[in-house]
Amino acid sequence: MSADAVPAAQASSTAQAAPTEASAYLLHKLRAQVGEFVTLRRDIHREPELAFEEHRTAALVADKLEAWGYEVERGVGGTGVVGRLVRGTSGRRLGLRADMDALPIEEATGAAWSSRRPGLMHACGHDGHTAMLLAAARRLAEAGRFDGMLHLIFQPAEEGGGGALRMMEDGLFDRYPCDAVFAMHNMPGLPQGQLAFREGAAMASSDYATVTLTGIGGHGAMPHKAADPIVAAASLVMALQTIVSRNVDPQAMAVVTVGALHAGQANNVIPASATLELSVRALDREVRGLLERRIRALVASHAESFGVQGHVAWRPGYAVLVNSPDETELARRVGLALRGAAGVTLQAPALSGSEDFAFMLERVPGSYLLIGNGDGSSPGACMVHNPGYDFNDDNIAIGAAYWTLLAETFLPD
Repeated sequence: MSADAVPAAQASSTAQAAPTEASAYLLHKLRAQVGEFVTLRRDIHREPELAFEEHRTAALVADKLEAWGYEVERGVGGTGVVGRLVRGTSGRRLGLRADMDALPIEEATGAAWSSRRPGLMHACGHDGHTAMLLAAARRLAEAGRFDGMLHLIFQPAEEGGGGALRMMEDGLFDRYPCDAVFAMHNMPGLPQGQLAFREGAAMASSDYATVTLTGIGGHGAMPHKAADPIVAAASLVMALQTIVSRNVDPQAMAVVTVGALHAGQANNVIPASATLELSVRALDREVRGLLERRIRALVASHAESFGVQGHVAWRPGYAVLVNSPDETELARRVGLALRGAAGVTLQAPALSGSEDFAFMLERVPGSYLLIGNGDGSSPGACMVHNPGYDFNDDNIAIGAAYWTLLAETFLPD
């Protein structure tokens, strides 16, 4: 069976050709009310904030939640916000998470709601994720039918800052325990509104390494009196490519990218050192460990063979994001009820990008899904982390409807 196939029993259990009447009505109601949240999303977009600087966004989120009757805690993990809403007595506990931070990119969309902050923009759609969850928060507060405890988690610093870990270290799941936790991210390249799910490893780990090769500098005309770290670095760059091609199972995913090589300033001077910056990714914990071991071994052997010293500064990044089976099956069923079979991908391919929601999934079972931002020549097809990217506002009602249905399904009254 293909790694991307869905078991026959599971596929049949989730087979639903069309949206349900109840979900169609819910989506209709949310589309009629979505204008407020489009305005809110564009307001957040105009004022992007980097990791752990999301003070304005966090205050806006907290104020809205409080106005709708949520018990709110501000400053979780720095600038995180958690809203709690309790109905009934079932004791079931659900967490829904959205991220809030922006990126250090100069916007080039030309939109009327473009960033007002030079060099900063919402280039990954976190403004839209926040708006979707807020729209669901209002619907659930005013008309939600559920029995249990709902925790809405607005997380800072997803873009490399490890905001999920910071919130957890600050007691997120101790004060707001969850039986399951879910998150959603937009995906350019998928048709707008398409929901994509994946059981198992869904996004790669991300680690980073700085390799320093230290030799003996000298005159470019007398290389025999030096120990040239540039030659060692050039050889090492090529050798690193053999890790994926010769050490990793061909059916496994792995990436070793040398993104920078810095050495020297003049053509007649052999520098004393060379530095390489590496990005390392895997979809399997064992492969992740193998990559680190092989990188360290190659650096040591190349340094010795070229008569230089080698040092590896390894910086662990995000873990492999693994979606648990039961929660992903539930997420699929909700997606089918909302969008029908034509609007759902049951087992999407894994992604080589990384996401710190992975840390939450190591602690609590749950699932991370994608919502299509647009494909082909549509404006929503521009890839994230691009100056021309913008979140597709048509997804706000769909995302809010999904969160509402998921909450009511997980916490039935």
